[in-house]
Amino acid sequence: MWETCSVQIKVRLPREIAQQAEEIQNSDPEFLSRLVMYGLTRRSVYRHLRGRGEVETSPSETQPRVL
Repeated sequence: MWETCSVQIKVRLPREIAQQAEEIQNSDPEFLSRLVMYGLTRRSVYRHLRGRGEVETSPSETQPRVL
């Protein structure tokens, strides 16, 4: 398992969404925590894959071929 630590994240949300997030935090704090973890993990994986694609693809391979 990973070594973990607690963090505090501040976000600015539209009032309606903020109220919904607050309700979820009060009723099921673990769900909100998992949701944030899921979003951060997806973003990390996306950046990693995008970075690999840029390294592995040469500029000539990204140009469309003319037949």
